[in-house]
Amino acid sequence: MPKARKIAFSASETPQAQDALASLSARYGNADATAADVIVALGGDGFMLQTLHGTMELDAPVYGMNCGTIGFLMNEFHEDDLPDRLSSAVEEVINPLTMRAECEDGGTKEALAINEVSLLRAGAQASKLRIFVDGRERMEELVCDGALVSTPAGSTAYNYSAHGPILPIGSDVLALTAVAAFRPRRWRGALLPKGAKVRFEVINPAKRPVMAEADGRSAGRVLAVEVHSEPDIRHRILFDPGHGLEERLIREQFT
Repeated sequence: MPKARKIAFSASETPQAQDALASLSARYGNADATAADVIVALGGDGFMLQTLHGTMELDAPVYGMNCGTIGFLMNEFHEDDLPDRLSSAVEEVINPLTMRAECEDGGTKEALAINEVSLLRAGAQASKLRIFVDGRERMEELVCDGALVSTPAGSTAYNYSAHGPILPIGSDVLALTAVAAFRPRRWRGALLPKGAKVRFEVINPAKRPVMAEADGRSAGRVLAVEVHSEPDIRHRILFDPGHGLEERLIREQFT
């Protein structure tokens, strides 16, 4: 990107991130996010997701510096030469998922997810889900602890922990992954085109309640959930050269 003139810093509430915020702001200034050329997020992956959600209507890209633990979406933290790092950074564009949940209380809830939309059992018994793809029933009954739809950017997060596949950035596919599938036995999920529309229907929700979440934002107990990619929303993320999402996704598979 062109050399950043105005930098807006944001930080998580951890002491490490707050110390970094104070030091970087004193050194480089701290512009208002609405007028900034770039937004620098200081924290971990959770804070990066929070920042992306909160700034998606702004034109400025987001550059993360890791003040957390794993920091998959973040760059290494260094105070020196930040303007030069920003000017040489490589941009990745991510489209989020849209979740539309039909809730037990009769309402609906919509939310965006950069990583994944997940359904999880909310009671003692396994959930039972019926799965439709583009209006066509693909699975009459999935007995499981839950299921999720993941973007390529989120494929190394909860999806990977549930033994789903790692998806290369730009692959134009989504991962549909079961969480502890019981029937069909050990069903590992499916790869779907990025434009696919997935619908989950909860079977016997009174006996087997299910909750839904979009990047950790809960819709509560649900009767059905529809998920699809949102191409009109573009999250712009900056990475140091040679350390972009593509490289990180490949490296993750060999560690």
